[in-house]
Amino acid sequence: MCFSSSASFGAGAVLAVVGTVSITQVRNPSQIALASIPLLFAVQQVAEGLLWVSIPDQGASIRQHDATYLFLLFAQVVWPTLVPLSILMMEKESRHKIILRVLTGVGLIVSVYLLYCLVTYHVEARIVGQHISYIQDYPTGLRYPGVALYILATIAPLFFSQVKKMWVLGTIITASYVVTEVFYNNYVLSVWCFLASVISIAVLLIMRNIRKHPFSTAQIEIQTTP
Repeated sequence: MCFSSSASFGAGAVLAVVGTVSITQVRNPSQIALASIPLLFAVQQVAEGLLWVSIPDQGASIRQHDATYLFLLFAQVVWPTLVPLSILMMEKESRHKIILRVLTGVGLIVSVYLLYCLVTYHVEARIVGQHISYIQDYPTGLRYPGVALYILATIAPLFFSQVKKMWVLGTIITASYVVTEVFYNNYVLSVWCFLASVISIAVLLIMRNIRKHPFSTAQIEIQTTP
């Protein structure tokens, strides 16, 4: 989280419960990746909670190092690939599957590049005021193209999904990114991940809706609606 250890651990606890319940809603293996998102966000928020308590402690450098890399592993490596892949796995319509395959490929490229940067360049987490700032000495020349491709991979798939209400989730996450850029420009990674983790609670609602209305039925309704 971006404001305190208690908020991070609290968010992690809530997301762990939500994620566990979400997984119980799974009725098809293709739904597992989507259903697991809140649970994975829980791990990420706990990692940032550990940063809040370990950064001020001079004797916890190893724990701080591990928590920093765990958080960034989720933020920069897992999400760019998992988000489009989770949508692709549930897609039935061939035209949308082609688009989602392309977006998953984009996400995989982003993940591989950021993983390379993560293990090659210096990274560090610092507490600045009421936020955690991640210092990353990645190549500056690819910063803006990388950000654009990251956003494309993590947000665009939500608008191409045939799953009912998924576009609403995409709209909210997009709005959260805009808010983060405007008000927390120096702490985008921490703040946006926190907001996205809280928003991911909506995945449980989507999974419950899928269970009540099987995907095939929902898809027919979408395709036949004038």
